[in-house]
Amino acid sequence: MSNNTNFRYAGRIEKLLAKKQEQTREKLAKRGSADEDDYGYVLPPDGFLENFRFPFQDENGQFSGVNQWAKNFRFLMEQHPVYCDPDDALAGRWMFMMTRMRRNYKLALAPFPFDYSHLHHDQLLYDITCGIGKDQHFTRDYQIGLPLGWDGLKEKVLSSLDAHRGDPEAEELLNGELDAIAGIQNWIARTAEADPDPERAAINRKLIGAPPETLREACQWIAWVNMAGRTYNRDGSGGRIDRILQPYYERDVAAGRIDDEDAIFYSACLLLNDPHMYQIAGIDEQGNDCTCKMSYLILEAARMLKTTCNITVCVHRKMDRALFRRAVEILIENKLGYPRFSGGDQLVDGFLRNGYSKELARQRIALGCNWMSIPGREYTLNDTVKINLAKVFSVALAEEAKEEKLSLERLYRRYCYHMRKAVLCVAEGLDFHMSHQYRNEPELILNLFCHGPIEKGRDASHGGVEFYNLCCDGAGLAVVADSFAALQKQIVEDGALSWEQCVEAIASDFGGADGEIIRATLASTPKFGSGNSSADAWAKKLSRDFSDWVSRSRTPDQFRMIPGLFSWADTVRFGKTVPATPNGRHAGEPISHGANPCNGFAKNAAATAAALAVASIQPGYGNTAPLQLEIDQGFLNCPEPEEKLMALFEGHFLAGGTLINVNIVDANCLRAALKEPEKFPDLIVRVTGFSAYFMMLSPAFRKLIVDRVLECA
Repeated sequence: MSNNTNFRYAGRIEKLLAKKQEQTREKLAKRGSADEDDYGYVLPPDGFLENFRFPFQDENGQFSGVNQWAKNFRFLMEQHPVYCDPDDALAGRWMFMMTRMRRNYKLALAPFPFDYSHLHHDQLLYDITCGIGKDQHFTRDYQIGLPLGWDGLKEKVLSSLDAHRGDPEAEELLNGELDAIAGIQNWIARTAEADPDPERAAINRKLIGAPPETLREACQWIAWVNMAGRTYNRDGSGGRIDRILQPYYERDVAAGRIDDEDAIFYSACLLLNDPHMYQIAGIDEQGNDCTCKMSYLILEAARMLKTTCNITVCVHRKMDRALFRRAVEILIENKLGYPRFSGGDQLVDGFLRNGYSKELARQRIALGCNWMSIPGREYTLNDTVKINLAKVFSVALAEEAKEEKLSLERLYRRYCYHMRKAVLCVAEGLDFHMSHQYRNEPELILNLFCHGPIEKGRDASHGGVEFYNLCCDGAGLAVVADSFAALQKQIVEDGALSWEQCVEAIASDFGGADGEIIRATLASTPKFGSGNSSADAWAKKLSRDFSDWVSRSRTPDQFRMIPGLFSWADTVRFGKTVPATPNGRHAGEPISHGANPCNGFAKNAAATAAALAVASIQPGYGNTAPLQLEIDQGFLNCPEPEEKLMALFEGHFLAGGTLINVNIVDANCLRAALKEPEKFPDLIVRVTGFSAYFMMLSPAFRKLIVDRVLECA
């Protein structure tokens, strides 16, 4: 499909996009900026929330445990306003997140009814995002529910309930699952009843209980699953959406029910319904490429839709080169930050180091900002556990500064000691989470689409699934590497500065008469990403230290931990807790983004330099350390820009890289939007693993994105 002009659904897509942009402006006006995913929710009718109260809430507006979550979710589903857009192939939009409907949510980001104050000291000392009480962040398997439908899922739960009579934990969980299903079925039924479109209403009347049979029905059924998960606890992971939808497409085409334009439109409506994280293409269990016709059609749907989208294309040795090229063409054409690209071979090889088989490793797919999971089989807590390595460094430096004679080697040993203490604190916190989370916030929606929870009568967080590989990410690596390199060069090697000068300047945030001179001297040290520098060597060493310590450790209860390097949208927040650092960074400034070098790591910094740098510090155990690229569109003037980008991506993966997030930007337009974002309502950027409207971001994060722009050379 070369353009939208001859596409018979073009007019409807344009109207849907215009409505999406209008709803985004309404969300910004009423709820303000947010440094997170561009969710598919719409605002509820005026006055709804003012008159709404859950049946189970304590005096503090909180609720916990299976019964309260299940009853409250069912009640919300039974009250949920219906939504039907005449131009949409699918009905429904979600409007609420139960996790954020608890009173004082913003003051207590993850209300947790169990005391873990014994961990608070080290969590605060090292600025650890501990993951305790965090939900979802693992992946469902849609194909558990697609052949069953909601009635089939209900029968499965009832059968298990009969088998587990006398087991209180199982009985409570399974009765909760029945409440969740009943609530979803009520929501679908009321939507079908109110829908003025007779064909769409008939589809949803069928889907109240029966499984989908056509492509449009499958898209609608998946949309209901997605909307229910978002409403319950913000769950946004998807699956290999092309492989999931391919059988429905093939049957419809064989029966003469649809053509490719229909398939593109239905896919576009699913992507618009909510920007869930999906992977297309990739490696099957036998090591073969699994590109199919729906891989291409879903890419075309994303191209035509032109709104936020979170599709990842898996790149590997045997992949369909035409699909790879088409994905890059769309990235360049739309300049909307999608698709993303994962390194399939590297991720499989990394996961094997944890002792798993190749067949299992090939089932693991990219379904989050930085994370991997085996659909329906693996609980991971990806992207919820982070150690601020820059804060760990500042603690070590403060200790070393008290010595009569300072030493770089001793500072490094102190850093390693505190890094390991932080990892051990994370490990204890993970055990605490695993012991208590099912009594805090059970995974009632995701349980239905996992192998084990319903059969065992155990929540996914409490032994329900097969594999537990708990994530532990490090953030701020480049700040630490550049700081060690600056101290090594300017004090130890060149003698340009003394330890006393540096310590005093850092403690005063480079104040005083010589503060700026000292800061500039430290900042002039070649940085991680400049190539073959001391900072590059430090970055490799520090990444290896962190990755080895995390991967070799087990929690006290023997859960495996898998390392990654990622900061998500916490880059700005993490920086606020870190004092000035020896790389010339001022106190409170953002830390380095994820695994990337620090912004401005070299004059005329090229994307190739960043790609090589990030590839060199990969943890290597099956989780990612994403490369984040903002490339000025001036590179499009070079011959064959598609081939150039493909070579850049493949070079990164061959060097060990795992995941690439890319923005093709007009740097001048981006700078103008930084000053007056409201004048650029259509500007979409890939913030990190997710994409969002630029105007929806906070001023601090808008600036961070502008500062990341690189050349492509």
